[in-house]
Amino acid sequence: MENNSDTKKVKNSFSAWFEDLKEFMSGRFSLEEDKAQRDEVVATVEKGVVFRGVNLWVLIFATMIASLGLNVNSAAVIIGAMLISPIMGPIMGVGLSLGINDFDLLKKSLRNFTLMFIVAIVTSTVYFFISPLGDARSELLARTVPTTYDVLIALFGGLAGIVAQSRRDRTSTVIPGVAIATALIPPLCTAGYGLATGQFRYFLGAFYLFFINSVFIALATYLMVRFLKYEKKAFLDPVKERNVRRTMLLITLVTFIPSVVIGFHMVRVSLFEATADKYVSQVFEFPHTRVIECEKSYAQGKNPSRIEVVLLGEPLAEEIIENARAQLIRFGLKDTELVVRQGAATDKLDLETLQKNYADLLDEKNRRIAELQALMSRYRVVDVGVDGISQELGVLMPSVGTIALTKGIRFDMKGRSRDTLLLCLVTPRDAETAIDAETLRQWLRVRTKIADVKLYIETPADEE
Repeated sequence: MENNSDTKKVKNSFSAWFEDLKEFMSGRFSLEEDKAQRDEVVATVEKGVVFRGVNLWVLIFATMIASLGLNVNSAAVIIGAMLISPIMGPIMGVGLSLGINDFDLLKKSLRNFTLMFIVAIVTSTVYFFISPLGDARSELLARTVPTTYDVLIALFGGLAGIVAQSRRDRTSTVIPGVAIATALIPPLCTAGYGLATGQFRYFLGAFYLFFINSVFIALATYLMVRFLKYEKKAFLDPVKERNVRRTMLLITLVTFIPSVVIGFHMVRVSLFEATADKYVSQVFEFPHTRVIECEKSYAQGKNPSRIEVVLLGEPLAEEIIENARAQLIRFGLKDTELVVRQGAATDKLDLETLQKNYADLLDEKNRRIAELQALMSRYRVVDVGVDGISQELGVLMPSVGTIALTKGIRFDMKGRSRDTLLLCLVTPRDAETAIDAETLRQWLRVRTKIADVKLYIETPADEE
């Protein structure tokens, strides 16, 4: 009996401790504190949905800034564009409208989302079409290949965004942080770059990333709205309510089911690539042979997964390569094809070849740099040492008060440079003093070694 009494005491004590812990954790993670009213949150999100006036102009300016940042490869400029972009409004509006059965808000959100997409794509396409910088830099290329991490960032960023919007105090840094993390405007600009340059694989990759981010932000908004138990909109007409519910269910399925399939596929690709990297690093570890390149491609249709490695150094025997293929099963890569490229008569790749290729590449870069330097020297205004000339002229011709010199290029009407000339503007020391223009012109030709000298003399009264 005493043992049963002790057991009951322990159970009661544990139960009381568990209830205290549950109450403590519930209080810590509760979202009821500082919670805004449902109608207030809906009004705030609905205000950010509409692209008209200020919002539309800010979107255009943000798109231009992001395009410039991608063009000059500046992460700071791209972050600035993401901070000022109002692009998240319609996306959160879609998620909120699905969560509260607001069909009118859903239509408005989708309409403005389409307008936002078109305006941003057109703006970025026009910019990259007229931009003189046409190379794809690293910041731009990073927006063409979505990864699993992009999905997770969009999901958790959307959750953080709707939680911040559901508070009475919206002055926190959450919304700007979400705008930076989810990165919606750079993929749109990259898609514009793909259209402007005719590289449609860039357009498709960037649009894919934008679609993934948009869908998962909307999904996160929908989930949080349901978690907060916002009241759903009621309809007076039962038939209309049934039709609206069916339409919204169809839109939800069409929007979210592909995103789940895509996300699952991306997870499988990421796991395959991580496993392949682990396999290559452990199996192809030899003292005199190095892996200099490894390409991984996940299975598509009838094509199996494939790992292709390029080796440098001492060639591996065929039995060693077969042993490496046999170890694919041990790493969970059962149906993966292994292709090994190494030094051979038909596929020669050695250190001497690499050094020659690097030397040729370096020579080409040096040649290009020399051409650019020569081109710049043709067009830039050159310093002619006016400070030294003015001191010498002060001794030779005391009648000169001030002098201005600049070296320029004379162009014809087709934009071709013809010759170099020196422009000189002098002012007499006073109105009564005369300047020997011909002597001064001859002296400047000798002093600057420029034959074509254009000399202009102004009176002290003309100086303003």
